[in-house]
Amino acid sequence: MAVLEQHDDPALRRRRWPWVVLAVLAIVLLGGFGVVVDALRTPGTETVAAKLAEWSRDHGLGPEITWLEEIQYERDKPAVGGAPDGGIPTAGGVRPGAAAASAELPAVPLPPLAGEAQLPGEGVWQTVVSVGKRPAVQVASLRPDDQHTSFVVGVMRMDPTLVRGELHPGTLDPGDGRWKASTSLTGTAQKGIAAAFNGGFRLSDPSHPGYYSEGRTVRPLVDGAASLVLRADGTADVGAWGSEVRMEPGVVSVRQNLLPLVDGRRVNPTCATGGTKEWGSTVGQAAYIHRSGFGVTATGVEVYVGGPALSVCTLGRILQDAGVVRGMELDINPNWVSGTYFHPRRGAPPQGFKLFPAEQVAPEHYFSPTSRDWFAWYIRP
Repeated sequence: MAVLEQHDDPALRRRRWPWVVLAVLAIVLLGGFGVVVDALRTPGTETVAAKLAEWSRDHGLGPEITWLEEIQYERDKPAVGGAPDGGIPTAGGVRPGAAAASAELPAVPLPPLAGEAQLPGEGVWQTVVSVGKRPAVQVASLRPDDQHTSFVVGVMRMDPTLVRGELHPGTLDPGDGRWKASTSLTGTAQKGIAAAFNGGFRLSDPSHPGYYSEGRTVRPLVDGAASLVLRADGTADVGAWGSEVRMEPGVVSVRQNLLPLVDGRRVNPTCATGGTKEWGSTVGQAAYIHRSGFGVTATGVEVYVGGPALSVCTLGRILQDAGVVRGMELDINPNWVSGTYFHPRRGAPPQGFKLFPAEQVAPEHYFSPTSRDWFAWYIRP
């Protein structure tokens, strides 16, 4: 669709207006142009509205921004019914020559929606990054539930024997600047990159997520909190801090967020009833919006889910369907949910591919310093 046609689309105008209102009201609340300039100095490729919202939260206007976002979510509820435009997409950069399966990544389709006929290609794993002929990263696309049938969610799984994970800092979260890991995919950080995705809520969030990396505790680790743990060997684990995962030799980073969403391969029963402490102060568990999550299977396969029109419960169910035995919610909101996989290019930066069609964060986002922490998975030597 042409750019001019997009500007004239009434539906698009309805989707945009809450962010315009948010930006304008934030400017008024914060006192004018000088604040805008200060907010826009924040490194990263986020939108003006997103940077203003982040700045506002950091300067005591969290309740006001939350109120504005609630207005946006209420007016921008995803459509019910219909079918995805063009059907279930074929993954960009698919590797047809790679093996269809391995012992770690069985080629079984994700289960279809209850009461819905499975669309061609829905829930079928496609290899997008390979090592030799072994699948290192595979993706699948599926609809989130039997109501929001015009939307497509992406599922990405990584073979821990072929790729290793690393937590990268953001310029604001955790900030400080004294980190060995880079804030962007530049220079040597591009070498061997296979996949990247967003971290969790802001460290200043009322849920008080903990953060530990490179031997430093930036925010205290909270017992019982859902924790994504990376070990020195590059493998990941997820679990409740202090019981299922803990500080042990070999732990190099811990990123906490909310409560465990999947445990013992069961979705948390509070996914539909929990309050803001469990699932976030902005929209809680009920809103169907962009969400992301991460988990591990019984064999250690690492799974990321990202997409639109997801509630906490549907996010948990998709993680469960992908074989996750312990999983957690990461972030919400189209400005932050970003799953990307990469192909190397000789003499040029890696080529990035979006995980799902409605993803609003471009793959190039990771080539510039970003304000928030994020995860990268690299091909093992």
